[in-house]
Amino acid sequence: MNQIDGAFTIQQDRLKRRIEELAEVGKLGETGVCRLALSAEDRAGVELVRGWMEEAGLQTRIDHFGNLIGRLDGRNPDAPILMIGSHIDSQPYGGRFDGTIGVLGGLEVLQTMNERGIVPDQPIEVVAFCDEEGCRFQKGLFGSRGILGKLEPDELERTDKNGITRRQALLDFGCDPDRFEESLYAQGRIGAYLELHIEQGPILDKMEEPVGIVSAISGPLWWTVEMTGFAGHAGSVPMLMRQDALLGAAKVIVALNDLAKLDPAAPTVGTVGHLQVFPDSRNIIPEKVSFTVDLRDIDLHRRDQREQELRQEIEQIAMQHGLRYTITEDTNSKPRYCAPWIKDIIREESTKLNLRAPELMSGPFHDALALSYVCDYAMIFVRCRDGISHNPQEYANYEDIACGTQLLYKTVQRMCAT
Repeated sequence: MNQIDGAFTIQQDRLKRRIEELAEVGKLGETGVCRLALSAEDRAGVELVRGWMEEAGLQTRIDHFGNLIGRLDGRNPDAPILMIGSHIDSQPYGGRFDGTIGVLGGLEVLQTMNERGIVPDQPIEVVAFCDEEGCRFQKGLFGSRGILGKLEPDELERTDKNGITRRQALLDFGCDPDRFEESLYAQGRIGAYLELHIEQGPILDKMEEPVGIVSAISGPLWWTVEMTGFAGHAGSVPMLMRQDALLGAAKVIVALNDLAKLDPAAPTVGTVGHLQVFPDSRNIIPEKVSFTVDLRDIDLHRRDQREQELRQEIEQIAMQHGLRYTITEDTNSKPRYCAPWIKDIIREESTKLNLRAPELMSGPFHDALALSYVCDYAMIFVRCRDGISHNPQEYANYEDIACGTQLLYKTVQRMCAT
């Protein structure tokens, strides 16, 4: 099954055109995108999407967290909001579909409803959340956590690689961190949350299915680890007398990889994706190394067990090489399960569309993870070729994206009628 029964209600050509036009903002090579959060490219993308929201008849605003919000009022404007969202910021070496299809797909749903004269019972908001990726300031889900009052005390002082603080980046973006309170959503204001996203994994592609229903988002644990040894001349310090911080870090990286593979049947994953070396000279033994750890699993007990084993490995490696170390916990989230009643609606509507829509978990986190703490949520996945994401080669078939958007449209109609 790779095509829906009947004609699309949404305008797939308009959706495709917008995805391709947004991909020109921050274009990287032939197919890639670099649109870092709160950058000039991000602002240009936000303004482009805001124009499309207004063209669709939505009320728009950019809040003080940098979120772009388009609102369609319902018959009861005071009813809890049905929120549809994702993000348009990208990785520095990213693709054109990650996050984008959720924002533009949500916009297409609301524009189609407006064009067909459908007035929902409750207000619906489509949101392009600020800094979902977290790559610029090493802390993601900023906008979605921000509106819920879940930011941590030091987040505004985090700096990017050029020394620019998040506070300054927000000010440059046109936001005012001193007015965050104006942008908060009161408890109970959001009734439910939906997110359309590419899978970023190979399961749907291998199953030859265009869309899937997410069962849960695995719990991410993020650390920043700093190992400190002693610098010395690379040509004169004997190997057995060295306190090489990079060697220690390398052994930790290997240990993380081995721990994540202990149970081959488990979906545990461990990654070190960012590393800094001081003094960073070819003929000086590294004195200090800072690196990130990303550990995820759908099973919290198993993830916690791997965490403790990794802590033991770090302690042993540090003792072996005469190193000091610190572990800073940046993110620690439990697995979050999708609402069964929303999944049932998605499943029923996918059957009507002749889509099998298998159920699968999400290894990556999404803005849905933050929203899951305040309301029921669900996600629809769209297959991506070979499971490639966070890479310019990321690709999703436009027919599949249209299938996912049509399923989102039908789901929204059902949810607004219940």
